[in-house]
Amino acid sequence: MSIEEVRRINEQGLAAWDAHDADAFVALFGEDIVFYDTALPDPIRDKEGVRQYMRSWLAAFPDMKTARTNAVISEDAVAVELEWTGTNTGPLQGPPGSPPIPATGKKVKGKGAYFARLRDGRIVEFSAHPDVAGLMMQLGIMSGT
Repeated sequence: MSIEEVRRINEQGLAAWDAHDADAFVALFGEDIVFYDTALPDPIRDKEGVRQYMRSWLAAFPDMKTARTNAVISEDAVAVELEWTGTNTGPLQGPPGSPPIPATGKKVKGKGAYFARLRDGRIVEFSAHPDVAGLMMQLGIMSGT
């Protein structure tokens, strides 16, 4: 793939996230996806799991918008540092098996990074690194001291 193709797919993913379009986001992934998130104990290994992942974030922060702060792109991978804003007006899903955290109504500015590997025009490996501790402190769920 060319760097421009990888850039285009990355931009489509960010646009789908900002449009809250789970179907468009999931369409960018290959059938053999392995999707990691540092807050999850196990990787997600199917498109439906990726769809539910996105929907859980958007349920907690329905006005979420992203802003890319840094990106490195190659012929088969992209690494992005980003910030996002949102208001926690819905339940936030914690680790699998734990009850959802009730909405706080607080506005937050989250940070994170992700790395994606692509093959044949599709994302086949995705690794999300959200700043969960920073988010929990902003929501008042965890103390910063």
